[in-house]
Amino acid sequence: MNKFFLLLLCTLVFGSVMGQEKKEGKPKVGVVLSGGGAKGLAHIGVLKVLEEAGVEISYIGGTSMGAIVGGLYASGYSATELDSIFRAVDADALLRDFTPRGSKNFFEKRNDELYALSLPFQKFHIGFPTALSKGLYNYTMVNRLTDHVRHIRDFDSLPIPFVCIATDIETGEEVVLRNGVLPDAILASGAFPSLYAPVEIKGRLLIDGGVTNNYPVEEVRKMGADIIIGVDVQDPLKNRDQIKGATGILVQINNYQMIQKMDGKRKLTDIYIKPDISGFSVVSFEDGIAIIKKGEEAGRKILDQLQALGVGHPIEKPRVPVQDSLNVEQIRIAGINNYTRSYVIGKLSFKPGSRITYDIFNNGISNLNATQNFTGISYCFDEGTRGEVVNLKLTENPVNRYLKFGLHYDGLYKSAILVNLTQKNLLRRNDVASMDVILGDNFRYNLDYYIDNGFYISYGVHSHLYRFNRNVSADYSVGEFADLMGMESVNVDFSDWTNQIYIQTIFAQRFLLGGGAEHKHVKIKSETIQGTDPVFDDSDYLSLYSYLKFDSYDNKYFPSEGWFFSGEAKAYIYSSDYTGGFERFTIVKGEIGTAKTLANRLTLEVQSETGLSFGENQVPTFDFILGGYGYYMTNSFRHFYGYDFLSLSGNSYIKGAVTLDYEFAKKHHLNLAANYANVGNNLYEGGGMFSLPKYSGYALGYGMETIIGPLELKHSWSPETHKHLTWISVGFWF
Repeated sequence: MNKFFLLLLCTLVFGSVMGQEKKEGKPKVGVVLSGGGAKGLAHIGVLKVLEEAGVEISYIGGTSMGAIVGGLYASGYSATELDSIFRAVDADALLRDFTPRGSKNFFEKRNDELYALSLPFQKFHIGFPTALSKGLYNYTMVNRLTDHVRHIRDFDSLPIPFVCIATDIETGEEVVLRNGVLPDAILASGAFPSLYAPVEIKGRLLIDGGVTNNYPVEEVRKMGADIIIGVDVQDPLKNRDQIKGATGILVQINNYQMIQKMDGKRKLTDIYIKPDISGFSVVSFEDGIAIIKKGEEAGRKILDQLQALGVGHPIEKPRVPVQDSLNVEQIRIAGINNYTRSYVIGKLSFKPGSRITYDIFNNGISNLNATQNFTGISYCFDEGTRGEVVNLKLTENPVNRYLKFGLHYDGLYKSAILVNLTQKNLLRRNDVASMDVILGDNFRYNLDYYIDNGFYISYGVHSHLYRFNRNVSADYSVGEFADLMGMESVNVDFSDWTNQIYIQTIFAQRFLLGGGAEHKHVKIKSETIQGTDPVFDDSDYLSLYSYLKFDSYDNKYFPSEGWFFSGEAKAYIYSSDYTGGFERFTIVKGEIGTAKTLANRLTLEVQSETGLSFGENQVPTFDFILGGYGYYMTNSFRHFYGYDFLSLSGNSYIKGAVTLDYEFAKKHHLNLAANYANVGNNLYEGGGMFSLPKYSGYALGYGMETIIGPLELKHSWSPETHKHLTWISVGFWF
């Protein structure tokens, strides 16, 4: 009996000693990272100090920005890598839905470069978005960064076990996320109300976890942590003078309960770190470098305590492997009712069974977002037998009707207000109907109905009415247009009513290839001409046409990079022939341009264009007419510095232009431009196209990018006429 008690005593003592040695030898350290928006970048600085001190982290948990930093760290990144990643992030893009211009099709580019204001309109009520941003930029960035763990669904299986917190927007309940798709969980935890749209996970609509638990110390303790290191970047409650804007009010409301809970949470924290970031706000992402430094400073203040937990040498984490491509075996699409699978695949611009780069994949997701047809876009990857199975989940935008508005002024069309009504899915899936009514000095309209079938053939109809009244100076004009005037100046009424049907498709994934038939009625008259017929033309014309377009400019009005090409051939096969001189003829025209950044905010743009007629064309109505700046270029009207509106005309022309643009302040531009041209009749036949330019002009300009479009002031001069002209253009061109 005594031997039994002695054996039992030895066992208990030995077990206790061994357990104590294990606990004291290498305790399991858990790290808790609070939410705090941009101030959460201080977590990176603290993590850098932990690595330097040799602290091995066994568990990590966070909320909101703490979940983003913590989730990436748990996936395998070192603090130094995170520092580099966030230094390269576009601070503006973090706070809004940034969609590159190259991700938009030609209709979407037109929409963004035409309307100053767009309002959802449903059931006779104006709607407003639930959030400033869908957070897609953040989502694609986090997905790309966590690609190396894309198949992991249990967060305990990450290099460091991870947990984050979100909030159920319908019940107000705290939601603990320890499994699922890592980017979805991270972004749900950081979906700050009104700033980012909610994230749906397993049927629950989730928002920022800071609403219910902004410092999840209890969850990290449950994971098995012996020692908790907590980093708190939460704001204290502020007085009325310190609260700024709607974001500040939401942060204050969110902080009420968390401030009350923090006393208890601090008692559960063994090492509590509070960086001094009082000078920053939750949206101070542009100050990321300074905030990270504040985190380092806070960590170094307790370096002695951290080193006591260390292993004696700095921790060096292996670099996260980077894979630049993936093999798409299959694409599964969920959530589409009003749009076809071919439409979605067409927007993605890649098909199952193809190997693509991640840039192509992300561009495809951006293309989908650019349509504005989906309020939610999420995806994940499963392992297939021959590659990746892409699971794409879409939430269709319930709003399919919009009221849009625009404002413009130029010297040709004068003042104009644009009102647009756009209806999607009017008659069938994938279709868009759009009606522009332009009110002002010259009434105009645009009507479009098209069906976008992605990779497959798309088709549509278009109708427009363009008209203006203009005193045209003919003292230095050329061509038949000037001969008809026979005087120094004449007042001209111009009207063009056009109706088109067309088919088109995407060619080589980048080019828009199409063709169709067109009816056009043109009327040109002047009430100032006495003694002769005041009507130059009043005819109907029928034509067949084809076109090829490419546009990778990053900005239509002030490009800093990219290429542009547009080519068209139009065969006029019939006319009611008011002028009596119609013969069948063909017009071919083309334009090419490129922009390149030479130095910081200094851009060079080079353009060239040409046009010519084939056949016995005796109708000056379709002559190319150059002059002026700032108006929407329709038909054969083209900008030309140094000459007033409608000054140079002929049935053929060639033009080159060079623009040097300097963005001296954000969205403010100074530019210097020069253009040269030959204009006349049948220039290609006599070799006139390639002779020294007969016409030239120069311009000095200022431009500002605004919500209604560019505000531009151009002063130009021509050495041939010695005339100075100044033009003002306000708003998007239409």
